[in-house]
Amino acid sequence: MTTTSLLWPAPAVPTLAVRGQTSRAPVNRLFFVGRNYHAHAIEMGRPVDKASEAPFYFTKSPSALLASGARVPYPPGTADYHHEMELVVVIGAPGFRVAQADAHRLVYGYACGLDMTRRDLQLAARDKGRPWDLGKDIEHGAVISEVVPMPGAVIEHGEIVLQVNGHVRQRSDVARLIWRIPELIADLSTYYHLQPGDLIYTGTPEGVGPVRAGDRIDGHIEGVGEIVLDVAEADPA
Repeated sequence: MTTTSLLWPAPAVPTLAVRGQTSRAPVNRLFFVGRNYHAHAIEMGRPVDKASEAPFYFTKSPSALLASGARVPYPPGTADYHHEMELVVVIGAPGFRVAQADAHRLVYGYACGLDMTRRDLQLAARDKGRPWDLGKDIEHGAVISEVVPMPGAVIEHGEIVLQVNGHVRQRSDVARLIWRIPELIADLSTYYHLQPGDLIYTGTPEGVGPVRAGDRIDGHIEGVGEIVLDVAEADPA
C-alpha cells in the first residue's frame, strides 16, 4: 500500500457541533447570498428588483469558520469591521439542478451565522468592479452556532436579531428574505453540484454596522438558537 508523503500537515476538515448529537458535521463549502433583504439592499445603495434579477453569491474559505462563543482579534487592514447576522442552511444531501419543489430534500438543518466584513475594503472593491475577497474572506470571518437538525424542513418565518453590547442593531424576520430557501437551493444547484456539508448563509437584514475591540455581539434566530462573538484588540504588528 502506497502512502502519500506531505511536505507539511494537511489542514483539518472543519466540523460543526450538532445539537443533541455527539457526532459532528463536516463542512464542505461556504456560500453567501448578497442583498437578500430589501431594507439591507437599500441601506447598501443597491436596491433589488426580483423581477429582473437573480440571487448572487460569494464564497469564503472553510478555514474562515469560527464557532460561536469565541474571542477574535480585530482584523488587519480595515477601520470599518461590520457585523451581518444571518440564517445558515446546512445541506445534508447531494443535488444538482434541483427543482424548487424538491429543494427541501437537501436540507439537513440550520444554524445562526455572522458574516463578518471589512466594509471599507468590500465597498472599495465593489465600486471598482473587483472581487470582494479582501472584504469578505476574512480569517475567523464566518462565525457559526451549533447546527439544529431539521431534515427536510423549510424555515419560512422567525425573528432574527443582533445586539452589540446589549443594544439592538438588527431586527427583522426570515419571512422578509427576497429569495426564500427553496429558491436559493434550486438556483445555486444550477451552478454547483451541492454536497452534504455545504453551508448557505442566506443574507443579512438591515442594521449592519461597525464593531470595535471590546465589543460583544449577541445574535438570535427564533426556532434556531443563539450566536455570540467577542471582539478583541488587533494582533500586534
